[in-house]
Amino acid sequence: MLPIRFDDPELASFFADANVRQNVRSLLKYIALVIGVIILFALLFQVIMRYVEGEEHSFITGIYWAVTVMSTLGLGDITFQSDIGRLFSVVVLITGIVMLLIVLPFAFIRFFYAPWLETQIRRRAPRSIPSDVSGHVIICAYDTIAPGLIARLKQEDLPYYVLEEDSAVAAEMHMERISVIAGDVDSTDTYKALNLPRASLVFANREDVVNTNIILTVREVAPSVKVVATASMEDSIDVLDLSGATHVLPLKKWLGEQLANRLNALHAQLHAIGNYEDLLIAEMPIHNTPLAGKTVRETRLREISGVSIIGIWERGRLHPARPMTPLTESSVLVLIGREEQLQALDDLLFIYDVNPNPVLVIGGGKVGTAAVRSLARRNVPVNLIDLVESRGQRVADVCNKVVIGNAADYDVLAEAGIMEAPSVLLTTNDDAMNIYLAAYCRKLNPDLRVVSRITHERNLEAIHRAGADFVPSYASLGTEAVMSIVKDQELVVLGEGVNIFTIPLPKSLANKTLAETEIGARTGMTVIAVESNGKVETDISADTVLPPGSELVVLGDTSQRRHFGEIFGEAK
Repeated sequence: MLPIRFDDPELASFFADANVRQNVRSLLKYIALVIGVIILFALLFQVIMRYVEGEEHSFITGIYWAVTVMSTLGLGDITFQSDIGRLFSVVVLITGIVMLLIVLPFAFIRFFYAPWLETQIRRRAPRSIPSDVSGHVIICAYDTIAPGLIARLKQEDLPYYVLEEDSAVAAEMHMERISVIAGDVDSTDTYKALNLPRASLVFANREDVVNTNIILTVREVAPSVKVVATASMEDSIDVLDLSGATHVLPLKKWLGEQLANRLNALHAQLHAIGNYEDLLIAEMPIHNTPLAGKTVRETRLREISGVSIIGIWERGRLHPARPMTPLTESSVLVLIGREEQLQALDDLLFIYDVNPNPVLVIGGGKVGTAAVRSLARRNVPVNLIDLVESRGQRVADVCNKVVIGNAADYDVLAEAGIMEAPSVLLTTNDDAMNIYLAAYCRKLNPDLRVVSRITHERNLEAIHRAGADFVPSYASLGTEAVMSIVKDQELVVLGEGVNIFTIPLPKSLANKTLAETEIGARTGMTVIAVESNGKVETDISADTVLPPGSELVVLGDTSQRRHFGEIFGEAK
């Protein structure tokens, strides 16, 4: 426990708080009540002693007796002999137990000591950063995106600071070794304390209205610093943009579009998910195509179209594309190639996996609405299930059918076409419900492609076990969007935890060929390009020699990236 020092210079600021002054007044009123009760008991003690016991005692003696009895100290040097006196002693004793031993300690802790401790804790929260810090990222809220973003920034050795308005929360975060600064998000002093002009980026990730205020405040202090703002409502995009945001991220709309882009619909086709330099990255489900049942080598995709397989999704797990890796009906290939090469492959696969039935979207919120409209723009028929009729009516104009009811009900799913649908998209906010629906839909239609969103990354394994094929989250999309801006790259959303990393070549791998490094076999990552002397070489093979001082562009997850460093060491 922290000692209370009444000569502490912070005491004045402690009492400057209106709530503290009110609490102290309440405590003093109670202490006055206790003193009044003691005086009353002292007077009654004198009366009973004089008129019942026949003894004379001073007022000070009465005070002494009342305090010893109320505090249960009970020295026994002054006692009553009569029943009235002893009954009075019992009343004084019980009153003392309640007032002095129960209520007074509670009141002292509640109205004085607890606020004092909280003030002491708040003082631990940092309120400025070292003046020599530069190139840092300022995160305006510790929300669902922040933990993943912080992990990625640490991985890239980029400094960051979280802005927290509650200094007590900031102090706790500081003790948890999170770089945090306490301050108001709409105060210019806060951003000056954060060395805003020397920052690389400000991430405004609060409510749309608050984000507008943040942008205007940041622009007052540092007009040229990048400001990235999230927008939960489409109507807010223009407002945030006009307020001075460098980039506006309508993440829920993007999440819906990303989910829609991963659905099987109508016929087999590639889904472009991003690009690196002059290469496009795409995914291709091979369900009901001639590629299912073959090995990577047997597909001869590189020979036929020039497209390379750089990874294989199997029920939510990304596996390296080795020559003898078998492909199943549930496999989704991650491909890389030039636009014309991917287009040629798309044309070849167009005739396969024909299923003209509508895809099924469960949940008509912001994410579900964005997904439905994205599918409609591609002329893909959609059936929607939602509990709330008003949400269903918002997209009724672009849906083939809207079914109002509980998706956990078999009759509702059957009416919406679960048995014939090529894909189902789960967009509810409830992870537990999405896990349940993934398992249920998979049982009802084993050939279905199940795409779902999640809120909490801890549920990722569970929903894949339930049968989901692709599962992105709002948090991962936000993390990747911000990191792409920080690194000045195109946004590529591969899957939960899977990213494209740029790794300086360790000395142990210099002048070796890709085959000799065994990076894929030993780490599970795939090298997709090599950057050397400012040039990026994307046409690489097993015989490509890695020059000293170059950088590897690899595909993998964070654990594989960490494993790479443990095996090969870091570049010095």
